Amino acid sequence: MWASIRIIFLCLCVLNKLQAAAQSLSDKSAGKETVALYKNLYKLSGKHTIFGHQDDLAYGVNWKYIAGKSDIKDVVNDYPGVYGWDLGRIEHDSLRNIDGIPFSKMRKYIQDGYGKGAVITLSWHFDNPLTGGSSWDTTRNSVAAILPGGSKHQLYISWLDKASKFISSLKGSKGEAIPILFRPFHEISGNWFWWGRNVASPAEVKKAWRFTVDYLNHTKKLHNLIFVYNTNGVASEQEFLKYYPGNDVVDVLSFDLYQFKNQDKNAFTAAVKNNLVILSKIAKERGKLTAFAETGYEAIPDANWWTGTLLPAIKEYPLSYILVWRNAGYMPSMKKMHYYAPFEGQVSAPDFKKFYQNKRMLFEKALGNKKIYETN
Repeated sequence: MWASIRIIFLCLCVLNKLQAAAQSLSDKSAGKETVALYKNLYKLSGKHTIFGHQDDLAYGVNWKYIAGKSDIKDVVNDYPGVYGWDLGRIEHDSLRNIDGIPFSKMRKYIQDGYGKGAVITLSWHFDNPLTGGSSWDTTRNSVAAILPGGSKHQLYISWLDKASKFISSLKGSKGEAIPILFRPFHEISGNWFWWGRNVASPAEVKKAWRFTVDYLNHTKKLHNLIFVYNTNGVASEQEFLKYYPGNDVVDVLSFDLYQFKNQDKNAFTAAVKNNLVILSKIAKERGKLTAFAETGYEAIPDANWWTGTLLPAIKEYPLSYILVWRNAGYMPSMKKMHYYAPFEGQVSAPDFKKFYQNKRMLFEKALGNKKIYETN
């Protein structure tokens, strides 16, 4: 009997250590709201996954910049619990981001979302610093150029300064820094960005990540950032960790994966589950949170996609949040509709209402009651 008690005690000790690690941010000087958010996301992920939407408050299908409007709200009378935004073009002092949203409006949307108790996440589709091309300019040695000693290192520092200035301006009603889940160098295992595979070595990407975190935390004194490591869908633990910069500079493990036209839904579900098995294992071992940082099915042609495909894929795993991409509407350049969340009258809207009612999913109303920026 005593042997059994001792084993149980040891297991509890290990579990407590993992829980403590999972609630410890990489930034040891993080502000109290940021620390509270991280701990509360960890607690919530055991029972709930927060639903998010990119650019939700700024525009939707057939509308733009209407106060209080949201395609999500039009369907379920509630807002998403996570708001995703992008810093792209801030490196050029542009007044508008890569999606055309004025940074002044984005700041207000972020403040409004935070004020209602929602989570804010930022990605950054920054241009190629070596060539001046877009994020999708996969010229070799672009990452090497931004490292200390590289030809574009000082340029990259100036870009970080501009991003830092905007992030520093994100304040709550009491002047506190708004916590941000920051997802730099996203989809790091893909081959379509200048920081992706076939363009930069794992060692270079790791150095770039570590320099970025150190510069933002210690030089710019930003202590409201939760760092999100992000891959595209991967097939193995080794692939997921190929560019991983280290436990001391990462807080959340995440991946992006979309269902594409004519792709079998069972194949998509299986791929999502495989990635979640990989993430859950690594997260448990390393004391990290997990997230499904980008997903969706363009134009959502499947009327039962939310409860018939997406929910079965994610419901058994401890995900902190899941985010679907933006509702741009008709895009002339693509000559097609480009949206990933339902809107009033869209074919999957009735099913999304069922998805909303699932106890696993959290949206803004219920999340606001959790007081995630306060220490419980």
